[in-house]
Amino acid sequence: MAITTAALVGNPNAGKSALFNALTGARQKIANYPGVTVERKAGRLVLPSGAPVELVDLPGSYSLDPSSPDEEVTRSVVMGEFAGEAQPDVLVIVLDAANLEQHLVLAQELIGLGRPTVVALNMVDLAERDGLVIDPAALADALGVPVVPTVAVRRRGLVELATAIEACHSQDISQRHQVAKLTLPERRLAAHSIAAGALLSESGVHQLHAKLDKLLLHPWAGPLILFGLLFVIFQAVFAWATPFADALDAAVSALIGLAQAYLPAGFMRDLLTQGVLTGVGSVVVFLPQIVILFAFILAMEQSGYMARAAFIMDRLMAYVGLSGRSFIPLLSSFACAIPGIMATRSIADPKDRLTTILIAPLMTCSARLPVYAVIIAGFIPATRVAPGIGLQGLVLFALYLAGIVGAMLAALILRRTVTKGAASGFIMEMPRYQWPPLRDLAIGLWQRAWVFLRRAGTIIFAVTVVLWLLLSFPKAGPGESQSDASIAGHIASGLAVVVEPIGFNREIALSLIPAMAAREVAVSALATTYAVNATNDEDAAAGLAVQLQADWSLATALAFLAWFVFAPQCLSTIAVARRETNGWKWPVVMLAYLFAAAWLAAGATYWTAVAFGLG
Repeated sequence: MAITTAALVGNPNAGKSALFNALTGARQKIANYPGVTVERKAGRLVLPSGAPVELVDLPGSYSLDPSSPDEEVTRSVVMGEFAGEAQPDVLVIVLDAANLEQHLVLAQELIGLGRPTVVALNMVDLAERDGLVIDPAALADALGVPVVPTVAVRRRGLVELATAIEACHSQDISQRHQVAKLTLPERRLAAHSIAAGALLSESGVHQLHAKLDKLLLHPWAGPLILFGLLFVIFQAVFAWATPFADALDAAVSALIGLAQAYLPAGFMRDLLTQGVLTGVGSVVVFLPQIVILFAFILAMEQSGYMARAAFIMDRLMAYVGLSGRSFIPLLSSFACAIPGIMATRSIADPKDRLTTILIAPLMTCSARLPVYAVIIAGFIPATRVAPGIGLQGLVLFALYLAGIVGAMLAALILRRTVTKGAASGFIMEMPRYQWPPLRDLAIGLWQRAWVFLRRAGTIIFAVTVVLWLLLSFPKAGPGESQSDASIAGHIASGLAVVVEPIGFNREIALSLIPAMAAREVAVSALATTYAVNATNDEDAAAGLAVQLQADWSLATALAFLAWFVFAPQCLSTIAVARRETNGWKWPVVMLAYLFAAAWLAAGATYWTAVAFGLG
């Protein structure tokens, strides 16, 4: 039988593309499959006899039962059902030697088709680096097909693989591992047995990692460890950041004092002190909290633990009808909802994707942290409720947890109403454990700190200056409050009618409008408003937390926190949601239900607190 076509098939991240590039070199072409936005890569492989073969690099797949457009294309091509695409004469199954057990699940399905097949045991060098030595002959005996060790990036095993492809026409199918009638659980058990039988040696480090996975992925211990770690993170955000935040606050106060001492009274001094330094400075002082939070997040990502956290959360998300594929976009939303919403493009099911977009704003993004921090610092005492456990960190942890619970409840309601449908399956590869590289950690922290400072110097600066101008003009008459006389005061008076029932005053009402540009602006808006209303320089120089303590009740402060757990994201997020849903219908739905949830949550918090005498 003359071999004219061959296809590389395997799980995502098995190294298929690297192997394809090594085998075909520059003799390849890239286009889309007809009718779908899935990339088709084809190239010419020259066999040892000199005969050319068209080699196709199929999209990564976990099963021949497709759950995404990529997997649908792979199945159709393998089965010869794709219009205009010839059925491959040979299947080249690419396995990651370091993740052999997982990759063998799909390999058994493909071998069970009874087609000419070769297995490329790829990345054997990385497996050996991790302490795994695999016997290709034992694996070939178990599967009943040739197994060729390869290292695509170093061009090792390429000649042997091409030779095995050319010899496929003489394979004895009767000697194969019989898996045609096995169920998925049975294939998983068989994969475990085959991988164990092919393993020659395993290092102590790899055994340790396996034991860690048993603990961290345990159905009961895993969630407890995850939430315990999150609890420690939020304790550290306050405990470790306080000295640095106090130093920045003192520096801002010193700059305000210098401006008041050396600049003549008038428009420019008020703009600088009340608008720029007070407004922008009230946000910048929370840079240490941002850095500490992201230090933990980056360390979790780079160590390999974040993927384990995704696996643990997948069980919880299944209860609310949400696909496990939604976890990564939601996880991205903890930094910012914009990349989180954009990351939903990887979700194949349209209803899963829409649900994820609609609940992404409920994830507590980093822009909320300055809002939470200033209210907690002003109204929650820095007391210890237990050794190593501070009340402030406990409240911050509760706020993040409230956002997660709110998102799950919203998903549950949406999946049973407007986005009704069954949740799709989810498979995730676990990366190797490693110590977070300090250089990568430092670069990541610098990038996130720079993004925060850039927002403070652009969006927050511009909005704060505009707000100060609206608060400063027209000038108040004798005996009249400046905020009452100003343009901003009149705007706040109209909005106050809506938010007064939930305990919000006019200053809060005014801060909610610019907060739609960026969450942190709520802090700078409050700081600017109170600075403009101050009757003397001493009051103006007082910290925002002190000013809020004098004007707000504890019930109002708690209601303000509850509002920001549910309130919609910034205008940029709404614009991205409109682009990703191709219209205004779903962004309007998102705005409506989030505003309603924020109003009800703040109201319920305020009314309950007042009932307990905290109003």
